[in-house]
Amino acid sequence: MAFLSFLAALLALCITSSAARRAPATDVRCPGYEATNVAQGDSYLLADLVFAGNCSLYNQDITNLRLLVEYQSDSRLHVLIGDADDNVYQVQEQVLPRPHTQNVTASSAALEFSYTKSPFSFQVKRASTGETLFDSSSEPLIFESQFVQIQTSLPQDANLYGLGEHSDSFRLPASNYERSIWNAESPFIPRGRNLYGSHPVYFDHRLSGTHGVFLASASGMDINFGINAAGERYLQYTTIGGVLDFYFLAGPDPTSVSKQYAEVVGLPAMMPYWILGFHQCKYGWDDIGHVKQVVANYSAAGIPLETLWGDIDYMDEREDFTTSPDRYPHDQVRALVDSLHENNQHYIVILDPGIHRQEGYATYDRGAEKDVFLKNADGSPHLGRQWAGQVVWPDWFAPSVQDWWTNEIKLFFDASTGIDVDGLWVDMDEASNMCDIHCMGQADAAATHRARRNLLSRYGSSQAQGPMKGLGGRDLLNPPYRINNHNGDLSGGTLATNIANADGSYQYDTHNLYGHMMAGATHDALLAHKPTKRPFVLTRSTFAGSGRKAAHWFGDNASTWDDYRVAIAQMLAFTAIHAMPMVGSDICGFNGDAQEHMCARWATLGAFQPFYRNHADISAPSQEFYRWDLVKDAAKKAIDARYRLLDYVYTAMHAASTTGAPIASPLWFAYPQDANTFGIQTQWLWGDALVVSPVVNDDSQSVTFYLPNDVFYDFWTWEKVASQGAQITVDNVAWTDIPVHIRGGSIIPLRVESASTTAEVRAQNFTVVVAPGVYGAAKGALYLDDGESLDVGNAKSEISFSWDGQAFQASGTFGFATDLVVESVTVLGQDGGPQTKKGPWGLEQGFSFHF
Repeated sequence: MAFLSFLAALLALCITSSAARRAPATDVRCPGYEATNVAQGDSYLLADLVFAGNCSLYNQDITNLRLLVEYQSDSRLHVLIGDADDNVYQVQEQVLPRPHTQNVTASSAALEFSYTKSPFSFQVKRASTGETLFDSSSEPLIFESQFVQIQTSLPQDANLYGLGEHSDSFRLPASNYERSIWNAESPFIPRGRNLYGSHPVYFDHRLSGTHGVFLASASGMDINFGINAAGERYLQYTTIGGVLDFYFLAGPDPTSVSKQYAEVVGLPAMMPYWILGFHQCKYGWDDIGHVKQVVANYSAAGIPLETLWGDIDYMDEREDFTTSPDRYPHDQVRALVDSLHENNQHYIVILDPGIHRQEGYATYDRGAEKDVFLKNADGSPHLGRQWAGQVVWPDWFAPSVQDWWTNEIKLFFDASTGIDVDGLWVDMDEASNMCDIHCMGQADAAATHRARRNLLSRYGSSQAQGPMKGLGGRDLLNPPYRINNHNGDLSGGTLATNIANADGSYQYDTHNLYGHMMAGATHDALLAHKPTKRPFVLTRSTFAGSGRKAAHWFGDNASTWDDYRVAIAQMLAFTAIHAMPMVGSDICGFNGDAQEHMCARWATLGAFQPFYRNHADISAPSQEFYRWDLVKDAAKKAIDARYRLLDYVYTAMHAASTTGAPIASPLWFAYPQDANTFGIQTQWLWGDALVVSPVVNDDSQSVTFYLPNDVFYDFWTWEKVASQGAQITVDNVAWTDIPVHIRGGSIIPLRVESASTTAEVRAQNFTVVVAPGVYGAAKGALYLDDGESLDVGNAKSEISFSWDGQAFQASGTFGFATDLVVESVTVLGQDGGPQTKKGPWGLEQGFSFHF
């Protein structure tokens, strides 16, 4: 115990000294760099940046840098500042593939790059107007081995969004605000803190246009918003490593910036149709009998249940790829899954990255044989603790790790012998470690000693490992600049950051990629398991580009009204800014005791967000929708509307996967000139046609919302609402209701009837609702395919609807074979009320008619 006390005191001293060294030395002004050897072509600029003196605020200055500027496309400018020797870490290409330059000429590009020679700074302007979008001249560039800092000026009335993952306001505070980026387990999604994901991209929206700035960095960082002595606003990046790899996106409208960002990090995956259904999960379902009862209760209540989820309860001793022989016998789980599939329902289970270090546990034994686990510098396994106890961690850079992971998934989830899951859920993948060095390896005294030695004496400090893998000689556990990680030290609650990956990089540099890579490996394993089907993976930890292979939920929120409201802002950040369309919060909250009125509101709100799952902690009371009559009624009404709208949403999801257009967005995306919309974060556009305005005040039946200057129609009554840009208050909003409006100028396809599963929804015919705009016209779209194939080829229909005030037309491509028809078309806002034209019209060719 005396030794443990000594260790605790030593750790406290390290933490205290690190904290004391966190703030930059504000009385020191570094001299910056001088640009030399400038070479410029029609589509690029190259230069050497030579350090102009001495600074060394925290580390040794890197004296020779290299600048690369590429006009990659008409709307994308790439600016890379890195060390001349290419030793500083850069995100691996296989983790985040970079877009290739199209070598457009500078004179034809929407963005214009200029620089000042000494001290070096650069500016990015909008070519059409000369407006400055990024200007680093207010403070000299600092580029040390573990401290990199660059600053840009901001408009006085800045409207900035993004820089996730966080639970703060959607529009970021423009001063006295800090965003720290370091993936961490974050129970109750604390405000003002780093959470589960790293997305260093922001959108800057102005009346003159919208642009985006993406820093392609996995390094831990603080991003500060402040006001300098001259009263000027600024944004300052401070990273603990890596290069400055910027992508500037010209817009000029917000949807274009979303598309341009998706082109950089990768277009989102097209999800299977059924994932848009309603999902139920809970940590703490005791046994398979309880699970069966949940399914039966949903059926008896008449609430459609699309997918059942298995939390870690199903495992044997919390080990991946096992089932509990007593509580979840393998044959009974198989029978449950078969029953669900017979009813067109689905089943998904959880996997954690921590692999139980237990000889005889086949998954561990096969992984050890293939050498796929992270190691300490002396070759011993890097140990930690997750639900199974003492665990080792997959090294997602190891050459054999994908083969091992794919094999484990194939073996356990084999349809004929295993659990035939429809998707997988990866959790705790920040990676979340339940112990520090005091409990690491409790079952192995020698391993415990090694772990302590490795951490406390920094055994295995970084060694130079080759191009772009990281500089040698760095302190990888307690860097002199300490980012504001809510878990304290970089290694707090996660893996030791001085651990090397198989490719020679270090967790210090790649920590923020761990969950992103686990989700990607799981996606690829599912694809190998079922090569023709779209994989579905849900991940808690994310990085820029995670949407290419995974969906995301916002982690362990709380059953509170405030988290209900925050769920909206979080959704908007991911769908509109971070190129991840399939996202959502745990409905009714994960932690705590869900109250009836709040849960009724949340069940309704969740039906108008992409991912729709009720989930609660083991410590929380059961909160399935059928537990309260009021919540049951709210859920049934909301799901009925959601399921009738499934193809409208599916069409928006297809657009997201092919163009990067957001599936949900803030009102200013559609009304970028209306300054009243810039700060709204409790309303949203669902697709491009529906405005959702939920009741957001605690236990209230009144809501005040904003409708811009436009024509709208009440979604529920079809009543026309002509707004001049006004706040509208609606009282006596029933607990089962949510205000939704159709934007004028839209055409919405609806299924004639809802159903108990999405498969049954797909058997329903269509009706089409036309909502004429200010000038009487409207347009819309409908995408049809089989809902699950990875490659549908030409077996798809992309249908465009139009209304010119007198005639309706459906045109496009009609490759999807179907017997379904449009039964009717209803035009709203006509003299005497809505007018309906009866069909039917088939959906294998175009059609048109006059009213």
